[in-house]
Amino acid sequence: MAPQAWKAVIDAPLAMVQTHPMLRISEINYSVEGRPLFEEASAVIPEGHKVGLVGRNGAGKTTLFRIIRGELGLDAGELILPSRAKIGGVAQEVPSSETSLIDTVLACDTERAALMVEAETATDPTRIADIQARLVDIDAWTAEGRASSILKGLGFDDYDQTQPCSAYSGGWRMRVALAGVLFSEPDLLLLDEPTNYLDLEGALWLENYLAKYPHTVLIISHDRGLLNRAVGGILHLEDRKLTYYQGNYDQFAKMRAEKRAQLSAAAKKQQAQKAHMQAFVDRFKAKASKAKQAQSRMKALEKMVTITPPEEAARKVFTFPQPDELSPPIISIEGGSTGYDNGVPVLSRLNLRIDQDDRIALLGKNGQGKSTLSKLLSNRLVLFEGKAINSNKLRIGFFAQHQVDELIIDETPLQHMISARPGVMQTKLRAQLAGFGLGPDQADTAVGRLSGGQKARLSLLLATLDAPHLLILDEPTNHLDIESREALVEALTRYSGAVILVSHDMHLLSMVADRLWLVSNGTVKPYEEDLEAYRKMLLTVEKPVSKNARPKVEAPKEKKASRDEILALKAEVRTSEARVTKINEMRDKLAKKLADPALYEKDKVGELEVWNKKYAEVMTALDRAESLWMDAAGKLEKAQK
Repeated sequence: MAPQAWKAVIDAPLAMVQTHPMLRISEINYSVEGRPLFEEASAVIPEGHKVGLVGRNGAGKTTLFRIIRGELGLDAGELILPSRAKIGGVAQEVPSSETSLIDTVLACDTERAALMVEAETATDPTRIADIQARLVDIDAWTAEGRASSILKGLGFDDYDQTQPCSAYSGGWRMRVALAGVLFSEPDLLLLDEPTNYLDLEGALWLENYLAKYPHTVLIISHDRGLLNRAVGGILHLEDRKLTYYQGNYDQFAKMRAEKRAQLSAAAKKQQAQKAHMQAFVDRFKAKASKAKQAQSRMKALEKMVTITPPEEAARKVFTFPQPDELSPPIISIEGGSTGYDNGVPVLSRLNLRIDQDDRIALLGKNGQGKSTLSKLLSNRLVLFEGKAINSNKLRIGFFAQHQVDELIIDETPLQHMISARPGVMQTKLRAQLAGFGLGPDQADTAVGRLSGGQKARLSLLLATLDAPHLLILDEPTNHLDIESREALVEALTRYSGAVILVSHDMHLLSMVADRLWLVSNGTVKPYEEDLEAYRKMLLTVEKPVSKNARPKVEAPKEKKASRDEILALKAEVRTSEARVTKINEMRDKLAKKLADPALYEKDKVGELEVWNKKYAEVMTALDRAESLWMDAAGKLEKAQK
């Protein structure tokens, strides 16, 4: 069984039973070191709804999750959940272990895991029957297939699933933790930026899975595509208050913009009215004939509740230096192959051309070679064979998520810039930092104390210092909030160099890329369809298995069972057979006991009745177990035809 740290974070319920709301937040107050994050904040999350939690970085979104899980106590107010509700989320730290991925995920359904263990040790026939009935009720015998399907959707093939967790890096183990909590199906699922450690394929799969998730979901995300396709409500945290909006993110943004415009107009109108009244007072307060009217207006001014115009958000920017123009093509490859070990190519048959005005998105499942292609184009790998021509003056900028983690945490952004540009005046370096949204305070703050978004901005700045003609961006939006992502889109639109994008952010790809390359089957080819067609193709290939799913009977032609379904049926047959064997052993022990002549002595009539009753219960359980075994064997035989 997987270690405790791997299990989904399942917390006890907090209070009071409610029928329809899954979560009621009632006038909560919470402060951190004297700084209020919530003041009389209230909201209701309906049961079964999928809701995105949005707000500025540092507003308190993750803190709200910790409050919901009971990790932090409120200063005032209360949270109300159904009394038996399970809350689940992904653990922040995912340790290594020798448990296989599939067993790690299976262990996250704690009820099933406990019943399976008890089934091996139970001796009481009634309890054995109860256990087996409950295992059937929770679809325990299809669990392996469901767990495998979730892992596959998140990027793990059949071989990967048999490997120990210790064989994978922290980011990949986070995917396993996500698979575990999805498999356990808590009543309230809390997800904090789950797409940050997924590729495009995994992010699209997760969108589709969450849209069909059978319980309530509350998700912190800056992924506009996810917030548009997987949720039906937005919970907005702003000015220490919570506001619930029906609809997806685009609908929320429109409603909020209209609300802000109305508030601004009302505030402007009120200011004009107040100015007019004040002018009347100033002019006539000393004039006897008008003094009464002036006094009346003064009282009206004092009673007037000021409408505060919405605070304008500080504009977030990226200012990419513009490169000089080169003659096309800037890169040309004919008949190329490349990889890491000579003679073992990862990519072959490469015939590629890049011009300076190209905006190319790389598509393809994880492990197909997107990173390999990026390293080849950025001169981090060489061709094994074929011909490559680069422009003589070509400058290439490269940004990958690992570079953010490689920043020197004890140095400030300004010190990073001084190291990259020795001899350049600090005023110019500070201006460049400001052009990436890092003002004077951030410029002099140690990197270790910066937010993830600020670190990403610094890494992007360092990658573009030389005004590259080609900018290769590998997951540039991780840790960037929605406003920063929009600023990045604007900057890339203005940028006059070529762009190669690898990202799980469909909105970014759709706004920036005008060409799509598919990396698959050991080569790279243009993808002639659009991103929506690619999304549909991925979701058609592998659909998640729901916990409550049942095989569909289609007439007149039945759909052939998938490999996952056959594996699940085989597991059910094995388990059913083992169950029958165990109950038979119990029956034999009871028969032996009932064959003892001493049991039939007059003074043991009561004991005989007890043993006869147990024998009858075991025989009933045996009939049921044999019936389940026959049904499972019949389903397997039918599926394998």
